[in-house]
Amino acid sequence: MYKLKIKFAELSDAKLIHDLMIKAFMGYKEEIPPSSALEESVASISAALKNNEKGLVAYIDEMPVGMVRFQLTENGLYFYRLSVIPEEQGKGIAKKILKALEKYARDKDLPALYCKVRLTIKKNINLYRSVGYTIYNEEVVTKPNGIEVKVVLMKKDLYKVN
Repeated sequence: MYKLKIKFAELSDAKLIHDLMIKAFMGYKEEIPPSSALEESVASISAALKNNEKGLVAYIDEMPVGMVRFQLTENGLYFYRLSVIPEEQGKGIAKKILKALEKYARDKDLPALYCKVRLTIKKNINLYRSVGYTIYNEEVVTKPNGIEVKVVLMKKDLYKVN
């Protein structure tokens, strides 16, 4: 059994965040179009972190294995680029990162967590559904090259009473 530690990202973690993201998103390089995550740079991540973006980095025995980036909005917490390196996928790390995001959102008294997922990437949609997210809308994102990508908007309400 491994011990997973999740820490808040610092500005100095921009290169680490970039490396983890690129390793995880290489699996989507054959998508049409490839994920725009693969076009990001250390500089663009540094700039985002300076501009109120936040991040979490997951470690197993001091080895970085995953991360997520997020922003606080008027509606809650919006996260993106959830990444787990390929050799550690399938071990529940993404779910633990999501739990840490949820705890952070609850501590900030935010009502919900949000994300967008490509409609074609069913395993990610299923991951989020398995921890309580629902699809509340669909939209088409037009990439800078004009290619359109269908995405689903997913949400997890934190204070919903059933």
